[in-house]
Amino acid sequence: MAQHFFLYIVILLLSSCNMRQHVMFKTETSRIPAGLAVSVNQAEKNYVIQKNDYLEVSLYSNKGERMINLNIENAGTGTNQNNLQQAQPARFLVQNNGFVKLPMVGLVQLEGFTLYKADSLLEQAFTAFYEEPFVSTRFANKRVVVLAPNRGLVIPLTNESMSLIEIIALSGGIGDNARVGDIRLIRGDLNNPEVHVIDLSTIEGMRKADLTLQPNDIVYIEPSRRLFRETLAEVTPILSLLTSIVTLIVLAQRL
Repeated sequence: MAQHFFLYIVILLLSSCNMRQHVMFKTETSRIPAGLAVSVNQAEKNYVIQKNDYLEVSLYSNKGERMINLNIENAGTGTNQNNLQQAQPARFLVQNNGFVKLPMVGLVQLEGFTLYKADSLLEQAFTAFYEEPFVSTRFANKRVVVLAPNRGLVIPLTNESMSLIEIIALSGGIGDNARVGDIRLIRGDLNNPEVHVIDLSTIEGMRKADLTLQPNDIVYIEPSRRLFRETLAEVTPILSLLTSIVTLIVLAQRL
């Protein structure tokens, strides 16, 4: 009886396992999941600042209560309520020595830091001028985001004619855990994007891969499916638990 119950539970669990939870942006549906924007933002925040990058810096006082117009501050003019209401993120260049020149605080070294770290450093710098400042920085260069298995990268477009293959090479290649025949190029508004599915395992796919990428394109490389390994990883903890339960039931029946 216990053995039959155990077998029934195992079959039920195997039939209900979803082995493609890590696969994003399926083209069978017209809607792109919210996870796309989150993944892009995470990849951008992990980007390490380099020379000649442009950074958009947004500064707020009182933990984000009111935005400070750094464009006005940078121009050396006084601020008024109208200027504060029209405040926009200011753009600054990372110089060849790795420093960024900002209003009031002067030169701040940001090269080699992630955007998260840059936020923290700038908040400390602006503490001398504003109460509890909040800073948010964004990478403002023309760039492409590559989302591949176990990594998300921001690749700057160093020229206007970079191809998909070049971008994949700069991101570290396809990798052993990726599907070479299922690469998605996502372009345009994330609420209604244009999606190209590219198969690099064919000659025709290679021709498509030679297309020129545009700023803000997203390249998604789907993970390869390892059915046995994924099944084993998901089922092993459950089997261990069920084995313990069945053992207790058998022992209880023998008492």
